[in-house]
Amino acid sequence: MNEDNTLSKNNDNIIYGQIKEILTTARAKAYSAVNFAMVEAYWLIGKQIVEAQAGNERAGYGTQLLKYLSEQLTHDFGKGFDESNLRYIRQFYLTFQNCDTLRHELNWSHYRKIMKVENEKARNFYIDECIKSNWSTRQLERQINTHFYERLLSSQNKEAVSAEIQKTVEPPDPKDFIRNPYILDFLDVKPSHDLYEKDLETAVINHLQAFLLEMGRGFSFVARQKRISFDGRDFYIDLVFYHYVLKCFVLLDLKMGDLTHQDLGQMQMYVNYYTREMMNNGDNPPIGIVLCADKSEAIVRYTLAEDNKQVFASKYMLYLPTEQELKNEIFSVVNN
Repeated sequence: MNEDNTLSKNNDNIIYGQIKEILTTARAKAYSAVNFAMVEAYWLIGKQIVEAQAGNERAGYGTQLLKYLSEQLTHDFGKGFDESNLRYIRQFYLTFQNCDTLRHELNWSHYRKIMKVENEKARNFYIDECIKSNWSTRQLERQINTHFYERLLSSQNKEAVSAEIQKTVEPPDPKDFIRNPYILDFLDVKPSHDLYEKDLETAVINHLQAFLLEMGRGFSFVARQKRISFDGRDFYIDLVFYHYVLKCFVLLDLKMGDLTHQDLGQMQMYVNYYTREMMNNGDNPPIGIVLCADKSEAIVRYTLAEDNKQVFASKYMLYLPTEQELKNEIFSVVNN
């Protein structure tokens, strides 16, 4: 390559870098603007609810109002307005009654975590540190759970405690906002599994979904990346089917790493949730299937509700795919 071409290439790289910076900055501004618009809207909604309830949530009218609002808002604006979330929105206003103190650098997920801190000075500390250090929601939660504020106050060596927490963090990817379920609800963007899954995991899930439906043993597809929410947290079940022969939901989760007891515990939580919230009269307890896929081994585990009867446990083996069948289907994708 001659000198002129080298100079031209370097100039192109400089121009590209400048354009990339412009787009990155614009995306970051859009991300911040959408987040703060949602935060302001939730604050105003919380204010309306508190004033309508006259500050007494326990009153009969207050409870009835939340139920009515949840039904109407869900009908008109989609998910994100169940009674539990409306209570959070109400509490948000009660915790931050001065709208001018809201910070545009923080999103709704941040505020959900900060609201759980009862000490006002601690809340303000976490807000300031979160903005200064550009903490993600997960990082903020970690600092709160490890009592960073209290440890800093009680420590004789505050610099050492700060150094422990202040780790180098990559700047947030502006396009991550599309993965935020609150943003999706607020903007009425339809979630897609492609937003949540890596390529390999998506391929395996695609294959398993088709495989189970083609088996012809009574599977009826219900949902993919099914979101369930409680206590301010969101969980996603990879695949949900209803088995019309066994008369039960079948929940399937795929883990790309080694299977752990936490994975099984999480599936048990999903099963318990479906048992208590989703079962209809005449349904049998849900079945949970946890799969672990890697290039050396595929492990399959079934998790059943505690009150499941042995007769049913024996029966489902006639209709569900065998462990070997599931292993073969996983291998057919992973090894290709």
